[in-house]
Amino acid sequence: MRSNKEMMELGMNFALNCEKIRIFTLEGSLTNENIPKDEFQDYDFSYFVTDMDFFKKNDDWLTYFGQRIIMQKPEAMELFPPELGNWFSYLMIFEDGTKIDLTLIPLNEYEAYFNNSDGLVEVLLDKDNLIKESVIATDSIYHIQKPSLQSFDDCCNEFWMTSTYVAKGLARKEILFAVDLMNAAFRPNLLTMYALKLELKLILA
Repeated sequence: MRSNKEMMELGMNFALNCEKIRIFTLEGSLTNENIPKDEFQDYDFSYFVTDMDFFKKNDDWLTYFGQRIIMQKPEAMELFPPELGNWFSYLMIFEDGTKIDLTLIPLNEYEAYFNNSDGLVEVLLDKDNLIKESVIATDSIYHIQKPSLQSFDDCCNEFWMTSTYVAKGLARKEILFAVDLMNAAFRPNLLTMYALKLELKLILA
């Protein structure tokens, strides 16, 4: 598997040598100082480009990053509707096990990108100095927040209401129905309650 240094240089050199790429950012766990690094982390690269069609017309340019064993292009799929608007992404796993999630973004949408970012982003290259304010990666949006009384009550209510549907599915021997509800609604609310309990302990500590 290629090293972090190799991969970052690979992403940067491609951006530097392509005139159509004006901004290069890194997102995700690699920008988060609060979590340990490991070999399973993806490289979440975004290129802000002046010509989307130039890149989308074929995939030959992606060979620069290595020999792929599998690739997914979510915005070109039919079964799963695209969710990124004008953006276009390539999820790639390479022969050495490295994974790159590379997203192309129209340059004129860079402000919308930063306004809607989850905070885990670093600007690695800004050729035109478009970004006037410093961008500091933060995971604060994922921190557990003290809930309101209404939110706490809603969580409890949803948990117990959903449990009746799970019980009904089990009684009818509709196992897949019960399992789906467990995963989609029952368990998430249980985890939310655990998170709220942890937050309360931290507040009282």
